Parts: sequence; C-alpha cells; structure tokens
Amino acid sequence: MSNADLSAELQLQTALMLLKQAGRELSVDAEPGSTPWLQAVVDALCDLSSRDALTGLANRRQFELTITREIDRVARAGEPALVLMADIDYFKRVNDAYGHPAGDEVIKVVAAALQDCVRPMDTVARYGGEEFAIILPNCPTAFGLTVAERIRSKVERRPINVAPGVDVNVTISIGGAFAPQWVRSSAALWVERADRQLYLAKTQGRNRVCLEHAPVVLVSAEEKGMLFGTSQFQDLE
Repeated sequence: MSNADLSAELQLQTALMLLKQAGRELSVDAEPGSTPWLQAVVDALCDLSSRDALTGLANRRQFELTITREIDRVARAGEPALVLMADIDYFKRVNDAYGHPAGDEVIKVVAAALQDCVRPMDTVARYGGEEFAIILPNCPTAFGLTVAERIRSKVERRPINVAPGVDVNVTISIGGAFAPQWVRSSAALWVERADRQLYLAKTQGRNRVCLEHAPVVLVSAEEKGMLFGTSQFQDLE
C-alpha cells in the first residue's frame, strides 16, 4: 500500500470512528468502499459538522450560514422573515440545584419542544449555552407571534425529569425581529434587533414574548451601504 493509500485509509477510519462516537449510522445499503457507500460517509460527516452534539439541532455555524442565505433571499424577494432568539429563564438555578447533567437534560427537552413547534422549512439552532435561535422564512407578522407564543407555552407546560422522581418545569423568554424587506441587511444587525427584544422580555418579567410589531422600516447606515451590495450566493443558484 502506498503512502497516499495508507493516508486515505487512516482518514476513512477516523471518519468512521467519529460517526460511531456520535451514534450516526450510515443509511445506505451498499458495499463498504463502493462509491455510494463513500458518498454516504461524506453526507453523514457533513450533517455531523452542522449539528449540535447535545441537541441534534443546527449548530451556531449552520445558523450563520442559513441566516446569511435568508438575508439574501429577503433582499431579492421582499418576503417577510423573522428570527427568534430564545433563552431559558433562570437556567443556572437548575445546574446549581441538580448538577450539569440535569442542565443538559433541560436543554435537550427544550430543544425538542422548539423543534416540535416549527415548520420543516424553519431552522432551529442552539446558539450557545441555554440560548436558541430560530429562522422563519416567509413569515407574516401574525404567524410569527403565534409560533413564538406556541413555543413559550409548550416549554412552560412540559415537565422535565432531572433526577429519579424529580421533575422540574422551566420557562423561556423569546425576542424576535423581522428582516427589513428589500434591503440587504447583515446577520449581526438582524440578530442584534432580536436580542434587544429578548432583553425586553427578560426585563419585563421573563416567560414572555417580545417581537417587533412589524418589519423594520428604518434602515441603518450600514444597511444603506449594503443596499446595492453583491450577493455572495448569486453564483450558486
């Protein structure tokens, strides 16, 4: 076996080990080493790299890729789109009272509740720690509020087993912002607007939803500078 072949074999074995450790099984009925089998390995690795290990949601990197594409689509098509930022209330109390494994269980259950409340076309991501982000394309104002309230209510009503015979209930605060239509904004500006609404939800008592009432009509100086910018995805369509 040549050095190149040996290197390729080692890389393949490393890839398979990573998939095994993550509990990912190849969903393909093909001979190991065949082209369909190798493609399945590549596809599984790509999916693994875009998922949060604890929750199975999209990870921060995948969220950033998705929101950048959505910004481009909104600038071109002008359809309403909403980003929600959600944060578990008083999460530190769970870790302090029951330990970090209990905190992980809370994060997983909340993640599942969020995923249950959205459409297949929406993206739910673990943004970091106990914070989540949701991108809702083609989302009218009334629909966004309905979804956000559905998420808040479902989390509030779902008991979470954190120890033998011990269930807890947690709540979340949600902030949301609409992308400015027909404007090439940026992920940072859009998320910042949603974060401001999340801050309001926290300061107003938690376990509540605060959304911008309508898509932003005031365009920032930075967005004006990007108004005639070039899409980084225009060659991919």
